[in-house]
Amino acid sequence: MHANAPDGYPTAPPGEQALAALPRIAHLGNALAKGRVVEQAAETAGLSKDRPAITVLLALGGSDGPLRVGEIADRVQLAGPHVTRQVQALERRGLVRRIEDPHDKRARLIEATAQGREATDRYTASMIGWFTETISHWPEQDRAELGRLLTRLADDVLTRLKHTDDDQPPPA
Repeated sequence: MHANAPDGYPTAPPGEQALAALPRIAHLGNALAKGRVVEQAAETAGLSKDRPAITVLLALGGSDGPLRVGEIADRVQLAGPHVTRQVQALERRGLVRRIEDPHDKRARLIEATAQGREATDRYTASMIGWFTETISHWPEQDRAELGRLLTRLADDVLTRLKHTDDDQPPPA
């Protein structure tokens, strides 16, 4: 049995803390996926009930420039044909466009249009606002630490997944 920290949550060695948090993280992911938070953010963005489209737009928004369909598929962890269908639907709605790849004239890159970037910005602002409000009662230091650690966790998990998918050991 471990003592509680000042915030009331139990303390434990780091490995045990991570293991104890996994079921809660899974529950959180499921609750967010099924809940109204994502739907409301999508409605705010004008993308109601179109989660795959949101995922593609977020991948484009998080990149340094236009991407190939295969690169989008890697980023969103979906098969290429699924992403191709999403890109086609987004293109019909004027949210993305295909442009020529300057390095390979046969290939096409996908980029968000101004309308697509605006939708992504509205979605992101809605989600950030919801989470900010949820933890607004936390001390500022805890909020900053959470942001730093979540970013680090996401980067490490994505790196590990990439190496797992490539059948390579992760970097040390």
